[in-house]
Amino acid sequence: MLGEHEVAARVVEALPAALEPGVVHVTQASIEHGFSLTEDRIELVSEAEFFGRAVGVDARQPHKLAGRRRSVVDPLQLKAGDYVVHETHGVGRFVELTQRTVSTGGRNPVKTTREYLVIEYAASKRGHPGDRLSVPTDQLDQLNRYVGGEAPQLSKMGGSDWQQSKAKARKAVREIAIELVQLYSKRMASKGRAFGPDTPWQRELEDAFPYAETPDQLTTIEEVKRDMERPVPMDRLLSGDVGYGKTEVAVRAAFKAVQDGTQVAVLVPTTLLVRQHFETFASRFAGFPVQVRALSRFQPDKEVRETIAGIADGTVDVVIGTHRILSESVQFKELGLVIVDEEQRFGVEHKEKLKAMKANVDVLSMSATPIPRTLEMAVTGIREMSTLATPPEARHPVLTFVGAYNDQQVAAAIRRELLREGQVFFVHNRVASINRVAAHLAELVPEARIGVAHGKMAETSLERVIVDFWEKQYDVLVSTTIVETGLDIPNANTLILDHAERYGLSQLHQLRGRVGRGRERAYAYFLYDAETPLSELAHDRLETIAVHNELGAGMQVALKDLEIRGAGNMLGGEQSGHIAGVGFDLYLRMVGEAVSVFRGEEDEGPRELRLELPVDAVIPEEYVDAERLRLEAYQKLSAAASSRDDEAIDHVLEELRDRYGEPPAQVTALVAMARLRRKAQKAQLSEVITVGPNLRVGPAELADSVQLRLRRMYPDSKVNAQAKTVIVPIPTAGGGRLAGTQAEPLPDAELIAWVDALLTAIFPPPKEPAAGSTEAASTEAAG
Repeated sequence: MLGEHEVAARVVEALPAALEPGVVHVTQASIEHGFSLTEDRIELVSEAEFFGRAVGVDARQPHKLAGRRRSVVDPLQLKAGDYVVHETHGVGRFVELTQRTVSTGGRNPVKTTREYLVIEYAASKRGHPGDRLSVPTDQLDQLNRYVGGEAPQLSKMGGSDWQQSKAKARKAVREIAIELVQLYSKRMASKGRAFGPDTPWQRELEDAFPYAETPDQLTTIEEVKRDMERPVPMDRLLSGDVGYGKTEVAVRAAFKAVQDGTQVAVLVPTTLLVRQHFETFASRFAGFPVQVRALSRFQPDKEVRETIAGIADGTVDVVIGTHRILSESVQFKELGLVIVDEEQRFGVEHKEKLKAMKANVDVLSMSATPIPRTLEMAVTGIREMSTLATPPEARHPVLTFVGAYNDQQVAAAIRRELLREGQVFFVHNRVASINRVAAHLAELVPEARIGVAHGKMAETSLERVIVDFWEKQYDVLVSTTIVETGLDIPNANTLILDHAERYGLSQLHQLRGRVGRGRERAYAYFLYDAETPLSELAHDRLETIAVHNELGAGMQVALKDLEIRGAGNMLGGEQSGHIAGVGFDLYLRMVGEAVSVFRGEEDEGPRELRLELPVDAVIPEEYVDAERLRLEAYQKLSAAASSRDDEAIDHVLEELRDRYGEPPAQVTALVAMARLRRKAQKAQLSEVITVGPNLRVGPAELADSVQLRLRRMYPDSKVNAQAKTVIVPIPTAGGGRLAGTQAEPLPDAELIAWVDALLTAIFPPPKEPAAGSTEAASTEAAG
């Protein structure tokens, strides 16, 4: 750009000590704002000042993709009375988080403090209180949140009923897995089109995006492009909350397909969305030779005929339409990519036509209602999955109010929006009475200009009303739920929903997504009839939507929806019993594991490990005072210890330091224990525990050479070949043994370091071949 303006410029790795006068030096570094040194005649200009905006994340950095994640308990959502699933003991009820002081045996016991989650199970005998299990906070990854219909039956601790439930579910899961693997194999065997690499025009289009991309958007765009460049047909599901930037991903994918000489079909569920997407695509492709056309009942017949002819002869590059695109009269010359928005809104017959259409074509499906998302997570690899979870910059959560309908409150809400020159959605889902409601609102707020929109209006009238509302001709749009999906009017920031008790949870969440899409604070009022008592289900739904109003709450809303409605109707009735038995998350993980087995990727998860050392490994209240935040930190450390990412524990420690300051000794010990747990899990151990003055490690089947080295390093150690355990006396601060009466125990950090060294001695890490060893060996062989 500097060159175009005839300014001398040079790209340098780092700024030289002596700058050449009159030459702009361009380099890469991390800086937010520039500065001027007037005396030295130096001006430093940052990217944000030069281009008028900063890129939030460096798109050039390779992003780490998450593997199949276990859906562990979210501690910030855990309340007393919630149902959880422990992999070994089954379904229980969370009671509390408690601190306990435990003491080692022996003549010189060591007292330490630990925190535990108390889980209640079914009583072993009638009339007795339920058995309780204390789960150490470093084993939080053993727990899942229970999702699966109504209140489940609690398991008995140590009983066979839990094992039977798991066995039944595993058997049922095998059948699903076989079907999914066949589907996957068929797709992998089919030949698709391998799109070429990005063109300079592609980069120009992407640079013209007026907002900073979120990290998730950048990752997803890279994943989609990588899929398109492979010869196997893409089938990717893009899940993201309302307004999280799915459309921009679709725009870039469509442009890439057009650049390679193919056509793109964008399939949307409503005619209103056709117009919305058409505007977006047309404005983003302005300045490029890309022909974009819309196809819906809003188009005049002449225009429809021209569009269909253009699709057939290849002059139309991108067509955006409703299921009209699937009709037999529409024949593509060279279809390369199908984008399906809100896939769950299409009926079975549409999906069958879509399947036939997309046999060898790349497909990108988008959905904001993430109920299918958890299922897709488990069977990842059968259908690729991308998630947009980061809210756009400067986005605020929608302030949500749930209560009985009140004229004064409605009038006040509308007037407040009018005062800041905003607009209001008033949703009333009864066509018969919608005009009466609009007239009543006109009486309440005479100064408001009110428009009415519903699906039974003439097409031209409906389009006119929506366009007028868009162009701020109306202040209030009284409509049915036709505005539910995709309508993007940034100036409308108050939503009032009449008879909210009649709607499903995902509908409530989608409707709330119509507001709060700009930088203004948005308000949503979910109002019910004060005269009619609420049913328990309606109360549950409204409570959920009121509680989950933070950004990206779609997932919690969807899981709650699953709980309220039961998971069976999603996978067919025959699966519902198994889901209710083991909980939805565990069931899905079983599906994922079975799929991996059939694909020859057997992946044994970490076995249950007892790691008990006499160390103070807790997060003290003085460091993190809120119980839920402590639980969150424990859960993150537990997940990091089981993660495949070697740096996961370091990331958690960095975050703790950043949020709460320098960690005290107990937290340092907790982090060291997490590293130890990771090491023990890699060695497939099930116990590393102190028994009196000794440490017991198992299972350990040691070769003679290892036993010899162990006895040399730890002369008093014993190997029990029958029990597959190693028992080693724990040293003391004075170098003696812990059994001694006056012996002082090792400080926590030294004890953990000693156990770490012992595990390394028993299970040495595999040696990496030295650099050049292959050549050396071959030279020696040749000699």
